[in-house]
Amino acid sequence: MSATPHKNRASRRALAAAAGLVTAGALVAAMPAGAHDRGHGHGHPSRTVDVQLLSFNDLHGNLEPPAGSAGTVSETQADGTVKSVPAGGVEYLATSLRTARKGNPYSVTAAGGDMVGASPLLSGLFHDEPTIEALNGLDLDVTAVGNHEFDEGATELARLQNGGCHPVEGCYEKDKKFKGADFPYLAANVTDEKTGKPVLKPYTVWKKNGVKIGFIGVTLEGTPNIVTANGVKGLEFHDEIETVNKYAKELDRQGVKSVVALIHEGGAPASSSYNYDCDSPGAGDGISGPIVDIAKGITPKVDALVTGHTHQAYVCTVPDPSGKPRMVTSASSFGKVYTDTTLTYDRRTKDIVRTSVESANHIVSRDQAKAPDMTALITRWNTLAAPIAGRPQGFITADINGRGSTAPEKPLGNLIADAQLEGLAAEDKGGAVVAFMNPGGIRSDLVYAASGSEGDGVVTYGEAFTVQPFTNMMNVVDLTGAQLVTALQQQVSGSNEASPKILQVSKGLTYTLDMTKSGAGRVVADTIRLNGEAIDPAKTYRVAMNEFLAGGGDGFAALGQGTDKLVGASDLDLFNAYLAAHSTASAPLAPPATDRITVVR
Repeated sequence: MSATPHKNRASRRALAAAAGLVTAGALVAAMPAGAHDRGHGHGHPSRTVDVQLLSFNDLHGNLEPPAGSAGTVSETQADGTVKSVPAGGVEYLATSLRTARKGNPYSVTAAGGDMVGASPLLSGLFHDEPTIEALNGLDLDVTAVGNHEFDEGATELARLQNGGCHPVEGCYEKDKKFKGADFPYLAANVTDEKTGKPVLKPYTVWKKNGVKIGFIGVTLEGTPNIVTANGVKGLEFHDEIETVNKYAKELDRQGVKSVVALIHEGGAPASSSYNYDCDSPGAGDGISGPIVDIAKGITPKVDALVTGHTHQAYVCTVPDPSGKPRMVTSASSFGKVYTDTTLTYDRRTKDIVRTSVESANHIVSRDQAKAPDMTALITRWNTLAAPIAGRPQGFITADINGRGSTAPEKPLGNLIADAQLEGLAAEDKGGAVVAFMNPGGIRSDLVYAASGSEGDGVVTYGEAFTVQPFTNMMNVVDLTGAQLVTALQQQVSGSNEASPKILQVSKGLTYTLDMTKSGAGRVVADTIRLNGEAIDPAKTYRVAMNEFLAGGGDGFAALGQGTDKLVGASDLDLFNAYLAAHSTASAPLAPPATDRITVVR
């Protein structure tokens, strides 16, 4: 669907006609702070003030530039071709944000959640303390929680907010106590089961020279379906729309009329290019996904929505319940893109002039200077991580794409599933005959080029950890053939129908996926074979998967019905063992073929 009401295009034409005024505004913006507020030489502050809102989302602890295809942004060129631009890394993100702030006395920086969690080794090894420290240095003002902020539970999230050394591992640096985040984490729709109160602040108000902007932060209501049960124990997650509307009303009563919602939920634009015009009126243009209905339901009291979770880059307008266009933005992931939004604040009404809200996404280019303080931070933590991170685990002949692959069946997904099956096939290890891996658990590619001094083609512990940073324990369970078939159908039906989650399968399991059909019918049941034999609905199969899938995560209720569970080694241990067993410097591992799932489109 196109998310653009026609009148917004008309207002854009009006804006273009007033281009002369925009230039004047830019000159005012370049004046020193204070001068910006003045009226026309009469000594009165001007009625409006331009507030710069800089935002990003889904950093996932990527302090160093992400490697391989996970570290690029698609950019459509003037001739219509699409170019991959290397982007990201906090050294560059810091420079981008600091450059953008110049000449903007009213500038606030906000994030849309998943700042930490599923992080590369440099941050993950230290329970994401390095990332919180980097965000403090970036002058982040506020962020919503995302689902990954709950990976290690509410107590650990509170520690990231308030500081204090890790309860088990203690302090990582001599005589240095972890200070915690100097920006608020907002969790308006996450309450304690017993008290009913939000586990962290629901909102915050940013103030400067009488200008006030309220920020409300929520994560997706479906967080419990995508986080391990331990992570969300004792917590309740509430409807995003109802929660934001409730707190917008509360802010309004306090006289805060300008409100931005930070929502860790998102959508999919019709193009993956960061510079796609989301409001172009063509058939099939615009944005789809959960954020569209959320945006349409959130009170007009909210002036802009900063979103995330889908790792897409978009700047779209979606009509609010009164039919007025409202800006909805997202800045890709891993610090590769940031959004710059101009909010024109009216001092008399204390509200944002919605017709003049303008927004654009910008690439965090690696062609700019690195921020020296971020380089120093990375060097310091890398020194602590080096003894573990640099250990060689295996050898590869070429990139093995995982996160960077858009295909339903990914070479790295096959490798991980094969490693899990091999490690759990022995009778005393669980007797698995097939293994399933959730695609969202593959956090990067295995890249052939060296990340440090190890040499090309060497897979280090740090690189393997970056692929599978959750350290999920493996489970082997009994499932009937009927449950197996249902699980495969759940990839493309129910909560996964609109956005399929295709399980990565171990060698020996084959089937056809017909995307011209709808729902469960997309999995062609009579093509499912295990080692050449049709699946017997009545027979019991031993199935290996991580604890997240075994808990029914990602909408796979059938996988949660397993019985006779055996808990095995962690996914990372099995992955590293497989690399060690199947590769040497003289005989490296080639990317596996992707011939298990036949896709019909």
